Amino acid sequence: MRLDRLYPLGILLASVLVGTIGWSGYALTLPAAVAFPSLWSLAKNRWTAACVSAAYFLAASRGLPQGVAAFYQSDIWPGLILWLVASSGFVIIHAVLWPPRPGNWTALRYGTAMALMALPPFGIVGWAHPLTAAGILFPEWGWAGLGAQAAGLALMTTRYRPAAAIAFSGLWLWSAAFWTEPEIVRQWQGVDLQLGDSLGRDNSLARHRDLAATLRRERRPETLAMLLPESALGFWTPSVDRLWRQQLAGSNLSVVAGAAVVNPDGYDNVLVRVSKNDSEILYRERMPVPGSMWQPWRALLGKDGGAQAHFFANPVATVNGTRIAPLICYEQLIVWPILQSMLERPDLLVAVGNDWWTSATAIVGIQRASAKAWARLFDKPLVMSFNT
Repeated sequence: MRLDRLYPLGILLASVLVGTIGWSGYALTLPAAVAFPSLWSLAKNRWTAACVSAAYFLAASRGLPQGVAAFYQSDIWPGLILWLVASSGFVIIHAVLWPPRPGNWTALRYGTAMALMALPPFGIVGWAHPLTAAGILFPEWGWAGLGAQAAGLALMTTRYRPAAAIAFSGLWLWSAAFWTEPEIVRQWQGVDLQLGDSLGRDNSLARHRDLAATLRRERRPETLAMLLPESALGFWTPSVDRLWRQQLAGSNLSVVAGAAVVNPDGYDNVLVRVSKNDSEILYRERMPVPGSMWQPWRALLGKDGGAQAHFFANPVATVNGTRIAPLICYEQLIVWPILQSMLERPDLLVAVGNDWWTSATAIVGIQRASAKAWARLFDKPLVMSFNT
């Protein structure tokens, strides 16, 4: 009787451990997440399977409550509520698809859950997806590596899980021993900032001139394009456009930076390119942060406002003849934006974020680790720029 009671507690604690280690903010710990499907399939009933799923997801996203509290300058309760609401999709999918009887359908059921959490609508909150570890276990394999990862995860739910676990462990050790960071493109340079919550809110001429001076100071001789974080340029207006062209006069530099463009229904979170001669909106964010930025319920209430989600639009953009796959902040935590971009065979992966609100959490580390994993899977150079 005691063992019967300890068994659910054991796999529950193991799920917490897997979520914590896998999503600790280091690329090489991501493969710990491959143990989740096995723990899910070992549950003895649907309730335990739901608890195991919740434990994994909540442990992986443990920085959210504190981050939300910092963002809204409030107490912890709004963050806790959002944390629990965000986990509901993951928990419901895995609880519904949990197999009451072990068998050949278990792998198919988990494969279905895996696909649902990678694609909209459930993929909108598809954080901590074990597929992300494919870049660590199968670097440079591309789509074949993604397929191998998916097949291995499905096998982890069957009686072949010991063989799959041994294979994953061997690949993990090999990767840890011979890991290399994504390639750096010499003509591109990312610039990290430490401007806190003032970035994007201080739209003064002095701030823009300071940013331009920072780029001039840090630019390497071979750099032709410099990357600034999400929201770096604040609201993109004709005045800001003219100012930046003036700052870049006499230079062959292109600046790619985050900004916001106001429209009648709200605003777009974008990346813009500006040089001495011209400027353009390169990219409109496909998936802004649900809740704090993307608020689709406002339209149902007859209200406007909030960031617009462009879902499957503009997966790639071109800068100086280089095709880039842009990922803004939240898009680095979910699966489908990067996969859609890679279908277009870009030359370079670009990741930006304005993460001042994530202080003392692992969120920035997880974003960086995820971007590195995807870059290594598809053997693409990576340029990143974050504000903290």
